[in-house]
Amino acid sequence: MRVEALIFDKDGTLFDFAATWGAFGRAVLLRLSEGDTSQAAKLGKVVGFDFAQGCYQGDSVVIAGTVSEVADALIPHLKGYDHSELVGILNRESALAEQVPAVPLGPFLSNLRQTGLKLGVATNDGEMPAVQHLRSMGIRDYFDFVAGYDSGHGFKPGPGQLLAFANHVKINPSQIAMVGDSRHDLEAGRAAGMTTIGVLTGVAPAEVLEPLADVVLPDIGYIAGWLSSK
Repeated sequence: MRVEALIFDKDGTLFDFAATWGAFGRAVLLRLSEGDTSQAAKLGKVVGFDFAQGCYQGDSVVIAGTVSEVADALIPHLKGYDHSELVGILNRESALAEQVPAVPLGPFLSNLRQTGLKLGVATNDGEMPAVQHLRSMGIRDYFDFVAGYDSGHGFKPGPGQLLAFANHVKINPSQIAMVGDSRHDLEAGRAAGMTTIGVLTGVAPAEVLEPLADVVLPDIGYIAGWLSSK
């Protein structure tokens, strides 16, 4: 069946995960630690982030978890913050993080739209920072739908965001492909009854994605060629 729509994860899919979020991780942990690098390193271990190297472990809550889940992990190790305040700080800091595209996104998305595909974003980031990231790159208007973990549709690996997109664009889920860099993304796609496309611009290697993916590609730039070959 022809794919008529694509819904993308954001971090690690539209944007290169390591290049974007390594610097962010160091900056936000230093802020929460009031500049104490030793404490920042300890907080990094809590969320699966190597502060010295600026990189994330494969099972880091930051990779596939929600902002609320990141706050849940951090708050027992912080003084003077409540949960909602910490979520707000993480969302605001995230919104300011400089995004590094996985591919030149304007031409890529324009080409997909010209073929008639509907496009969406489903992220476990908050909706506000997600929209800000897309706007900062000048690509928000290419997307028919953007959902974060706090948009009212649930969050991945649940299928709620994906099914909300299908309903929004009036396309059967079987004619939609979910594109992501983590098991959570592909599990959500499977649960929604969609084609699943894994990409390698996140942390997960191909062997982790392959059991849940119809195809694993180096990055999203290969999608058009793959669709045309089907």
